[in-house]
Amino acid sequence: MSSARSRPQVMKLTQRAADRIKSILAEKGTGTAGLRIGVKKGGCAGMEYTMEWVAEQKPLDEVVEQNGVRVLIDPKAVMYLLGTEMDYRTEKLSAQFVFTNPNQTGSCGCGESVNLAPAAQDKLETLGT
Repeated sequence: MSSARSRPQVMKLTQRAADRIKSILAEKGTGTAGLRIGVKKGGCAGMEYTMEWVAEQKPLDEVVEQNGVRVLIDPKAVMYLLGTEMDYRTEKLSAQFVFTNPNQTGSCGCGESVNLAPAAQDKLETLGT
């Protein structure tokens, strides 16, 4: 008899990030299924993180549930986000979600775009992708 192996989460959320997501969801009210996170080409370093509030989960979205919140990951972004930690930081002049990503190989001076490499194949295989 074989036991099912659990899949690792694509990314992790700090308690601060989860609390901020909960707060925003509460303000939005019903009709919002959650926050979808992805990446797209753009910016001076080559890629940008994307975040959008969505009304429904897409069939191939990866789901991350942690600290009382549910975040959806665009399936095209999984290979770039594997192992990432999402935090919410408040500083003197800004408050923002921040990604600590082991797949990041560089960033631009303004901090808005990053250079990302796909996660190693052995890490992707643990997800079954």
